[in-house]
Amino acid sequence: MIEEVPAALEGERLDRVVSMLTGVSRAGAGELVASGQVLINGEVVAIKAHRVVEGDELDIEVPSSDTSVPGPDDHVAFDVVHSDPDVIVIDKPAGLVVHPGAGMPNGTLVNGLLARFPEIGGVGDPARPGIVHRLDRGTSGLLVVARSPAAYEPLVEALSQHEVERGYVALVWGSFDTPAGIIDAPIGRSSRSRTRMAVSARGKDARTQYTVRRRYDDPVAVSLLDLVLETGRTHQIRVHLAAIGHPIVGDERYRGARTSLPLSRPFLHAARLGFVHPVRGERLVFGSPLPDDLSDVLDSLA
Repeated sequence: MIEEVPAALEGERLDRVVSMLTGVSRAGAGELVASGQVLINGEVVAIKAHRVVEGDELDIEVPSSDTSVPGPDDHVAFDVVHSDPDVIVIDKPAGLVVHPGAGMPNGTLVNGLLARFPEIGGVGDPARPGIVHRLDRGTSGLLVVARSPAAYEPLVEALSQHEVERGYVALVWGSFDTPAGIIDAPIGRSSRSRTRMAVSARGKDARTQYTVRRRYDDPVAVSLLDLVLETGRTHQIRVHLAAIGHPIVGDERYRGARTSLPLSRPFLHAARLGFVHPVRGERLVFGSPLPDDLSDVLDSLA
């Protein structure tokens, strides 16, 4: 939807204005802003506290109106790495969608969480309770969920301030000239497809650190990377690696799917997660080994 900011809303916070214009909860509006779903005068603005000006044109990607409050589903499979009264750390399998949305009304991680931890139903956005960040459907690995209202806002804030450590492992096409580096390139919605992201001067700042762990040459030239997100943009790692000519093996959306090394999903795994406990204040760090499908790929290389 596209709306012009009226005089009565001059100077209001962006998340509050999005909530008022769309009917989405304040938390949900904040997530829309933070995830790049709101443009002001054609440019993505991801700062929830941004103050709008009369006449600003807001382009908001509104969630489907038929999205209902999700229900529990005890058939959803996932591993719980850690749980306490305030947070849950999940090891998400590839293929599992994090929360309901268009085309996926149930069978998601949220539905499974509600079956095991029904109290999260009152935490954060009712349409995606407890969720403070996401992994793509095809990405496996570690994800933190807020179990209590006391944990929700601090976790959201820690993520927005880049205080959560998120480490990934990826297998990419080609070889690198240097053993490590930083990809610093803004990311925004693709002008060709709203479901794709792209490096864009009009996008949000995005930085990805990479270190080459190992190079393989047989049967194809690929490199195993350790990656750290300095920011958390949609599809950030996938877009950044494709932009420098090293798309992720198996990533069909970003030119990484090739018959010479077939894989049914992107070789991307969230292997490390560290954060300060939002209530107790202690630092927690978790690790996740590569799942079998990705380990099997590495075993086939030399």
